[in-house]
Amino acid sequence: MFRRVVRASKFRHVFGQALKNDQCYDDIRVSRVTWDSSFCAVNPKFVAIIIEASGGGAFLVLPLNKSGRIDKAYPTVCGHTGPVLDIDWCPHNDQVIASGSEDCTVMVWQIPENGLVTGLSEPVVALEGHSKRVGIITWHPTARNVLLSAGCDNLIIIWNVGTGEAMIQLEDMHPDVIFSACWNRNGSLICTACKDKTIRVIDPRKEEIVGEKEKAHEGARPMRAIFLSDGNVFTTGFSRMSERQLALWNPQAMDEAISVHEMDTSNGVLLPFYDPDTNVVYLCGKGDSSIRYFEITDEAPFVHYLSTFTTKEPQRGMGYMPKRGLDVNKCEIARFYKLHERKCEPIIMTVPRKSDLFQDDLYPDTAGPDCAIEAEDWFEGKNGEPILISLKNGYVPGKNRDLKVVKKNILDNKLSKNTEKRGPANKSASPTPSRVRTSVCLSVSGALEHEEFVGWVCFRRGWLPDFIRWLLEVSTPLALSDSMRGGCCSCPTSPTTQLLA
Repeated sequence: MFRRVVRASKFRHVFGQALKNDQCYDDIRVSRVTWDSSFCAVNPKFVAIIIEASGGGAFLVLPLNKSGRIDKAYPTVCGHTGPVLDIDWCPHNDQVIASGSEDCTVMVWQIPENGLVTGLSEPVVALEGHSKRVGIITWHPTARNVLLSAGCDNLIIIWNVGTGEAMIQLEDMHPDVIFSACWNRNGSLICTACKDKTIRVIDPRKEEIVGEKEKAHEGARPMRAIFLSDGNVFTTGFSRMSERQLALWNPQAMDEAISVHEMDTSNGVLLPFYDPDTNVVYLCGKGDSSIRYFEITDEAPFVHYLSTFTTKEPQRGMGYMPKRGLDVNKCEIARFYKLHERKCEPIIMTVPRKSDLFQDDLYPDTAGPDCAIEAEDWFEGKNGEPILISLKNGYVPGKNRDLKVVKKNILDNKLSKNTEKRGPANKSASPTPSRVRTSVCLSVSGALEHEEFVGWVCFRRGWLPDFIRWLLEVSTPLALSDSMRGGCCSCPTSPTTQLLA
């Protein structure tokens, strides 16, 4: 009887190779913030790296061909007032990137086609809804302009970036900090890993949990959970004895894992990167100097160890290139961007083949940059599978259209003359827009007993001296100052303080 000793796999001889120094990105001050994210995001045009920045948070956006030493004066994306914790490129527009920060905001940025020439401090849209720092950002895989964010307030918000609105808020589902969140293949479900050691599979539009497993990994260290293309969930975590583990789960029956493997006793959190076309999972541990890769199959033990790529330097973060950004002529099946303390080093994974022809088995049709459905359709309940493209002739990026945000103007109801002439009682009873910030600054000019009076008047909603209210009624031009967005009055020293003293 013939007995197979070695499992046959076309990925058994995958090997990694770090590129030469002249193809690395040097002299980069990689962020030291204590948060277990990858600190790097890559697409076929740019590599983005979270860096150290004084007076707020910033990240670099470099064209892929701009290797070598990076000047310290190179422009950055620097609109956050706190350290940036996570970044993610939009899968449907290679010039749009989202960032989450300790300043409790999510910002979406449009990068110029040829990269940054000057510093970028004004986002296309700033999304405010979290009360604590935002550590997880991930775009919907098939719907345009749908973005998920998760913060340390144990809240998940799903945004329509096209309108700047929070459409879904998943509250009271996570009693503790959320470690990771991931969409499934068509974006109909999300899976999360929480500090309470529970893995949850959630239908976000119905706002209900469809599957959960308590103590998926019994260790206290952070877990990670991702969806596979067949709908199963792959997790990494720690055992009670602090051994690193990986496990495979069926969301329909999460009472017991399909497969559990113990690896080693290192402290670094394992960041999983998944290739849905080849069913290969790459595990990069923070602080490790290696990348392990496994193949997921339908035969026991279901998770098969392939090999390990090892270097001398530990990694502080890792970026993963989408399949359409790889070089098919070199049989490249994965490319990583490894972050050192002062450098970003590309690492390519290749399958050795003698033929120069296109390898169909290595490159099945993969997800392209076109979205399957619009945001409004997804929020109404529709789903769309990824639109696949062939890589036979290589991927040629098309022209991306600009991200346009159509926000509802909260000051649409402009004051008319009739409104200005209403009595004090009616005026105080008029509804105040709920989204207006707590202070408004009015520039008032008018005539009082034939003497011109010009001044700044700052008032807080709910209190206003009677003589100022009367002054507003008789004054002629009344203009809202757009410059006062952002908090209390920051106008120049004026008679305001003396008036209201």
